[in-house]
Amino acid sequence: MTLSTDWTLEELLITTITNLLAGCGHIAVGVSSPIPGSAALLRRHRDLSVGKRTRVSIIGGALPDFRTDGGVDLFDQAGQGRIDAFFLSGGQIDGKANINLVGVGNGYPRQKVRWSGSFGSAYLYFMVPKVVLFRLEHSPRTMVEAVDFISAPGVSPANVHRPGGPYALVTDLCLFHFARDRERFSLKSVHPGHSVEEVRDSTGFDFDLPDQVPLTPAPSPDTLTILRKTVAPDIADPYPKFARRVWGVSAAA
Repeated sequence: MTLSTDWTLEELLITTITNLLAGCGHIAVGVSSPIPGSAALLRRHRDLSVGKRTRVSIIGGALPDFRTDGGVDLFDQAGQGRIDAFFLSGGQIDGKANINLVGVGNGYPRQKVRWSGSFGSAYLYFMVPKVVLFRLEHSPRTMVEAVDFISAPGVSPANVHRPGGPYALVTDLCLFHFARDRERFSLKSVHPGHSVEEVRDSTGFDFDLPDQVPLTPAPSPDTLTILRKTVAPDIADPYPKFARRVWGVSAAA
């Protein structure tokens, strides 16, 4: 199904993630995360418009408002309970919100495909209260019944101290919320141009869904203006190629 719209997929995903970040006082963004980073900046702008000061930290950002001293700084703040939201992805994500950043096939450490590695994903998954999972490819090879390797577990035993964990999963097809008590995803909305059947066919794990699944709300004209005029030049600092491709904007000199 092809839609005629005045917004892009990136703008839809940014808006969707922004709505998940309501109430967060400090949002941290890791490397290679231009869409979550843009969502964090949009959330900050919305909050400022109502008198709320929301902090955004972006690894790789040079602008003073968003600069961080890197992973060590974020790990310290997460351990102190000073980060409210973070973003993780994975080569594989399964129905219990486990993520795999190491590789697939043949069993660790002899996978036939190796990825970049887990880094601090497990630590942040345990410590940050609202972790939003994000994956642009929603297919049976990425959304699997069980990951080949657990880089960071989605759930933990009741006797494990864990203030953090998965809150939602945003893909190019839909939005899931995660229920930690049931250890399952539930389908909250399907993006315009897609269907529940397509989501089912593209997902290797079972999930809950209501009788009627709504469409993900499209960005409003006001939101698009903010993204293109305010967020775009700021996100062009850490992600110049993304800002240029999506909005034709270059970083300020």
